[in-house]
Amino acid sequence: MSIEDLQSAQDQLHSALGKAFLSERVVMRGKDLHYELGRKDWLSVMVYAITGREFSENQIRYMNFMWVATSYPDAGIWPNQATALAGTSRTTPSLSLVAGLALSEARLYGRKPDRRAMDFFYRAAAKLDQGFSLEEVIEKEIEERKVVFGYGRPLVRLDERVAHTLNVITELGLDGGRYFNLALEVHRYLKRTRGLSINIAAISASTMADMDFSTEEYQLFLTLVFVAGMVPCYLDAKGRPEGSFFPVACSNLVYSGVPERSW
Repeated sequence: MSIEDLQSAQDQLHSALGKAFLSERVVMRGKDLHYELGRKDWLSVMVYAITGREFSENQIRYMNFMWVATSYPDAGIWPNQATALAGTSRTTPSLSLVAGLALSEARLYGRKPDRRAMDFFYRAAAKLDQGFSLEEVIEKEIEERKVVFGYGRPLVRLDERVAHTLNVITELGLDGGRYFNLALEVHRYLKRTRGLSINIAAISASTMADMDFSTEEYQLFLTLVFVAGMVPCYLDAKGRPEGSFFPVACSNLVYSGVPERSW
């Protein structure tokens, strides 16, 4: 940022997307928050805030299912562990949930692989439009990145969400999109050549790509996707004796670093 940019922003608040005119009205992306958006459900307002676009009832129902289907109330899941640890230390609900949400952007699971899965579908479709075969696109992706995000799953082979999500997509008439069907074609190829099955990341990313979400919009949409499952983890840990969530005795730690020394 240049000196000129800093000086022009001094003592001013510039916003193209929203403003609260206190005692009068609140505007979000050109719409009155209470008058025009106030009768919409919360998720519709959330995706409007992200994209500036309104979606059909079936699209919103599908997005809602995505959030519900990912609300795992299991404190053993990595992001949820942070929430439970915060609860067992008696911190506030907000700090506990934020700690868990921050961990959900890890490289192996959560938001970053989701974003990369969508990015792959956009790049793959562009390559297919240029005349490349699907096999060439997939093999090049594996050669350059060692992985196709959205296929396979750490720890276990099958993703229990896939069958339920595919049923919902069909019921809501969202199974005709280009990227969704591309995701299925990639699944068939990887299943045949490497034994890898599609996981929920590829299904969700492809269907949201069919709704014209950018990768950044998609990541914003997913930021809170785990939060409903984190709440029980916080409450359960807080309701138990303080410090009782996964305590580890010092004698059980395996240490191979610098030996004990005097200071």
